[in-house]
Amino acid sequence: MTQSFMDRAFRLDGRAVLISGAGRGIGRACALAMASAGASVWALARSSDQVEETCAAIRAAGGTGHALSGDVTKAADLDQVFATIPRLDVLVNNAGTNIPEPFVDVSEDHLDRVLDLNVRAAFLVAQAAVRKMLSDPDRKTKGGVVINMSSQMGHIGSPNRTVYCMTKHAIEGLTKAMAVELAPANIRVVSVAPTFIDTPMTTPMFERPGFREFVLNRIPLGRIGSMDDVAAAVLYLASPGAALVTGTSLVVDGGWTAQ
Repeated sequence: MTQSFMDRAFRLDGRAVLISGAGRGIGRACALAMASAGASVWALARSSDQVEETCAAIRAAGGTGHALSGDVTKAADLDQVFATIPRLDVLVNNAGTNIPEPFVDVSEDHLDRVLDLNVRAAFLVAQAAVRKMLSDPDRKTKGGVVINMSSQMGHIGSPNRTVYCMTKHAIEGLTKAMAVELAPANIRVVSVAPTFIDTPMTTPMFERPGFREFVLNRIPLGRIGSMDDVAAAVLYLASPGAALVTGTSLVVDGGWTAQ
C-alpha cells in the first residue's frame, strides 16, 4: 500500500541529522526525538561522556545514534566533525550559553564568551553544514533543513540578559537572510524560540528566590516549558510536514511574547 503524505509528514526515515550541544538538555531531547522519527542522528557535544550517553539512549530505544566529541568554537574540531559525517540533511544548530547579569556589570570576557558561542560558532556551524548539504548530488531533489536554536529573547528584551538578547536577535536575522539566499537550493532555514525551559542550564536560575514566580506570571499558559515541548517543535520543522516553512521563527513560549 502506498504511504500517504500524512503517514510520513513527521517522519525522518533515511535522513542524516546533526545536533550540536546534544549531550544534555534541549539538544539531547532533540536527538531522541529525531531518532524516534527514523533519522540517523549525529550527536555532537564537548563532553564525550555526555554525548555517548545520549547515543546509548537512542540505541536503547531502537534508533541510530553516532557520538561526536568536539568544541564548535574551534575550527579544527569543526573540520573533523564535518569530515566524519558522510552526508547531512538536517542541522539542529543548538549549542549556546548565557551569563545573566546587569548590563553595566558585563565584562569583556563574558561578552566575548557568549558572542563566540551564540553567534560566531552558530554562524560557522551553519556555514559548514550548508556546504556539506550542497555537496550532495541529490540535495536539489530532497532538500535540506537548518534549524537555528533561538529564544523568545530573540524577539523581546529582558533585564539582565542584554548580551543573550543581542545574540538571539542576531540568530533571527541570520535565519531570515540564510532562508532567502538558500531557498533556490531547496534548503529551508528556520529558528525555534523557546521560553524558559526546565533544563540543567536553567536550574540555578529557578532556585533563586522569586524567579520561578516571575517567569510563571509572564506565561499565559501558566507553566514552565519542557524539553519535549521544544524537541517536538524542532521535529516538526525538520519534517516533510513543514516543507513550505522557511525564514521564520516558531516561538514556543506559552504566550509570553503575545503580550
